[in-house]
Amino acid sequence: MSERMNTQSQNKPAAIKRGVSLYSYQQQQFFEKMDWKDMIREVHDNLHTDGIEIIMDSIVPRYPFPTEQFIYDWNNTMARYNMKAVTADVFLDVHQFRDHVMNHEEAALRLKNDIIIASKMGFENVRTLSSVPIDVIEMALETAEKYGVRIGKEIHFPIPIKQRTQKKNKYGMSAVRDFRLVQQIIDLKEKTGSPFVGLVPDFGIFQHKASKVTVDYERRNAKYPEEVDFIVENRDKLSFDDLVDLAHEKYPDGEMTITSMERLAVHESISQPEDIVDIIPYILSIHGKFYDMTEIPGKPGCYEEACIDYENPVKYLKACGYEGYIDSEYEGQRDQQDMGYEGLADEVEQVRRHHEMLARLIGE
Repeated sequence: MSERMNTQSQNKPAAIKRGVSLYSYQQQQFFEKMDWKDMIREVHDNLHTDGIEIIMDSIVPRYPFPTEQFIYDWNNTMARYNMKAVTADVFLDVHQFRDHVMNHEEAALRLKNDIIIASKMGFENVRTLSSVPIDVIEMALETAEKYGVRIGKEIHFPIPIKQRTQKKNKYGMSAVRDFRLVQQIIDLKEKTGSPFVGLVPDFGIFQHKASKVTVDYERRNAKYPEEVDFIVENRDKLSFDDLVDLAHEKYPDGEMTITSMERLAVHESISQPEDIVDIIPYILSIHGKFYDMTEIPGKPGCYEEACIDYENPVKYLKACGYEGYIDSEYEGQRDQQDMGYEGLADEVEQVRRHHEMLARLIGE
């Protein structure tokens, strides 16, 4: 596979760039098989690309107060391999002080500190969660402009790009989703005219069915595996609320959580591929979410993520001239951890397969 990608990379570079969130190698890190330097070498040597994304509190020692030695070591390593620091993901731990929940002013101060750290590490962007209030981002915008680091709000399941229904669900994350989140960023950018605020879409918004690893996990851990089958088989026939009500009726002593049911029935939160066109001017980078890369039948050496539409959104990105990064974000290991270390997929191989797909779809 590496030979195939190496051959592709010798062709004319595509406008869309490939990167990797080091979060993809979380189990390798946890079991001390790879450290962040090993991950950077893997991206450089075997994926033949340069984009690096991190979750700041999992990579940066002593975060949120890293040492100057680490900053030097990071920048030296990135320069050695000629890598690009694309996006640093931050979470805003509002319980940081333990004796109270952060107010918005305190959250903005934390975000400003994250921006300064990101700047020292050479990152172009910081990504905030979709739940971060828009006024917190606005309060930190001056710092972003001063340090030359853009703030991107994530568009993540169950937030679609466009609102296609006024209906509010009774159950799950979909019941509390705020359709204004995307528009709030657009409005802030237009109000301020600042190029330092934008969006970080996650390819999970194009997920059209539950992944096989998710279904297998839920079946292994369900009191009634047939309840999982019922949800999967009827997810396109019923609304999520009706699906939950019927599942409770059929399995009154079942123990499946609403969260599990929602993971199995993702159709109500899907974005259409063409939706991405309207937000391309606001995109800072993109999360290439995936759970399980499998070989395409009849196409040896070619891989796909069967539960997420990559092909069509990438077509729109190419047609509209998107020139930023898609950073691979592997999360399938979450649904394999209950089987122990031996049951985990090979994260390194999974990311390599994802980059075979990306390189092919991008047109390298």
